[in-house]
Amino acid sequence: MRTLLRFSYLLFIFFTSCGNMATKKADAGEKEEKAIENKVETKSENKVILFFGNSLTAGMGLDPNEAFPALIQEKIDSFQLPYKVVNAGLSGETTASGKNRLGWVLNANIEVFVLELGANDGLRGISLEETRGNLQEIIDVVQEKNPNTTIILAGMQIPPNMGQDYTSEFKDIFPDLATKNNVGLIPFLLEDVAGNPELNQPDGIHPTAEGQKIIANNIWPIIAEIINE
Repeated sequence: MRTLLRFSYLLFIFFTSCGNMATKKADAGEKEEKAIENKVETKSENKVILFFGNSLTAGMGLDPNEAFPALIQEKIDSFQLPYKVVNAGLSGETTASGKNRLGWVLNANIEVFVLELGANDGLRGISLEETRGNLQEIIDVVQEKNPNTTIILAGMQIPPNMGQDYTSEFKDIFPDLATKNNVGLIPFLLEDVAGNPELNQPDGIHPTAEGQKIIANNIWPIIAEIINE
């Protein structure tokens, strides 16, 4: 309970300060989006594993090599598997903005699509129906573009700032959609990381390099099972 309260307090501080940083983040976001586009369009003979998410995926505050997609690439390389990981994380991304930029991301031939969006929706109190609907639309578009792409949905949880009902229903969105669409599920991306000050940066939101290692370990068994098939 103390950990959850600490996490909730840090979230309040973080979002109170966001207003003053909006312009800077918008400029940085444009540069970040362009960099992602270049990575997605890079030609490669290897099969592509694309992580489509927000600042958690992007590794905000860290060197890109410390973010969990890069750590997954290290694991893949250690087994000499023919896969290339693309980090398509964009700071501040919501399910709505993610849906809007999805088209050009899918220009690459993607073998595995890891969908890590929703956290910003929950923290901003966006309608649960809207979040669920946007995630469903993203899944639909990916499946229509390439029915052979394997989709993995990253589960997310939020502290009870928006009320217990909202928090509980938000958590249920991810397993519900995974079951409905017969896609893979990471039960909780931030398992053993969320709320731990030693594994998060001073904002209390974004994992440290050590926290990213734990996230990579949360993801790897699911990725390994798919690529070994």
